[in-house]
Amino acid sequence: MLTDTETEQTTGGSYFVSNYPPYSFWSPAHIGEVFAALNHPPAPDTPLGIYLHIPFCRKRCHFCYFKVYTDKNAAEVEGYLDTAIQELTLYTAKPFIGGRKPKFIYFGGGTPSYISSRQLSSLVERMKHLLPWDEAEEVAFECEPGTLTEGKLQVIRDLGVTRLSLGIENFDDEILKINGRAHTSKEIGPAYHFARSIGFPQINIDLIAGMVGETDENWRACVRKTIELDPDSVTIYQMEVPYNTTIFKEMKVMGQSFAPVAAWKTKRDWVRYAFSELEGAGYTVRSAYTAVKNPAKTRFVYTDLLWTGADMIGLGVASFSHVQGMHFQNEHEFETYSDKLRLGSLPIYRALSLTQEQRLIRELILQMKLGHVRGRYFADKFGVRILERFAAPLSLLRDRGFLTTEGDSLLLTREGLLRVDTLLEEFFLPEHKLALTA
Repeated sequence: MLTDTETEQTTGGSYFVSNYPPYSFWSPAHIGEVFAALNHPPAPDTPLGIYLHIPFCRKRCHFCYFKVYTDKNAAEVEGYLDTAIQELTLYTAKPFIGGRKPKFIYFGGGTPSYISSRQLSSLVERMKHLLPWDEAEEVAFECEPGTLTEGKLQVIRDLGVTRLSLGIENFDDEILKINGRAHTSKEIGPAYHFARSIGFPQINIDLIAGMVGETDENWRACVRKTIELDPDSVTIYQMEVPYNTTIFKEMKVMGQSFAPVAAWKTKRDWVRYAFSELEGAGYTVRSAYTAVKNPAKTRFVYTDLLWTGADMIGLGVASFSHVQGMHFQNEHEFETYSDKLRLGSLPIYRALSLTQEQRLIRELILQMKLGHVRGRYFADKFGVRILERFAAPLSLLRDRGFLTTEGDSLLLTREGLLRVDTLLEEFFLPEHKLALTA
């Protein structure tokens, strides 16, 4: 429920809402329904995307909550990429593909740029052989600046990557160090400028507001340096401290209730400042996390399609998929994931079949992150008038100054946009709200 606790100190736990219903409702008991969905032809006009998780990093950041490994040798990395291709091979034989080609491909991590140029080239060649990319509107690739050379950047560009995302997070060496980042400030400029020189269609810079050691002065410097680089887009996340992070584990050892990062109000103030400065430099705020230089040209096809019901195959350890109204996640341990594939089985660990109402809520809350929701979209797709169906939570958000309505559509205020992830629970079904507070 809405309270003022988010203005206080940051505690352990997840803030960011990435999906619905909550993952705690996904279960191995639903895996059989996944195979039924995979063996059914796709719904007409449903786009298809691919996500590939590359779980390798030079170091584990202290705030990282993803499935990553820093101890795998070259043979193990090579073997993992082979099993990911085997996974894609199994999917391409299923009827749900239905002759479709992917509209987006996303390489996430971990650190996709950690693997070698040779491994990247082989991986992409094999992926394209299984599912051609000639209809892809976006190929996104996450990078850590210290893993990039001019040669590797050229390979990444030649592979067809259209959106290069640089995980800079901060420009200060001391803050990077105490937060466990592997790169240093001197590696940022060369990587960025060479990437710009070879013509990536879109370069994105990632920042995190509220890292350990962050100050007002440092944050303003980070925003200024970002604007000086003039990227096509900027993504800003507010620091959270999930339970599986190094920071939270240290908090438990020390008996601390609050994380050593900025309070939520401070983080919102810093993002508000960044958005204001970016707007002054000609950017447009596109969502709760992003600002873009040219809205007519710069898109985020991955979220645009996924948040409107596209199918997505998630390849790799612990990856998430969404196919024909089914959520499912892969095995979350390296060995278990690999062993299942070597035996010729898809490595699915847990799943959930969504009801029509859950699909509606999922798309509504994800699209709210854009700051605007078109009522006509939900009327046409679900036969629901969202102003009537969600009258109670919408009234609550309107009364608190977080939201306005325009015709049949919703518009978040800047204050609502800055805290959107804390508002979304208001739209959950009652049983899912209880799960979050249990």
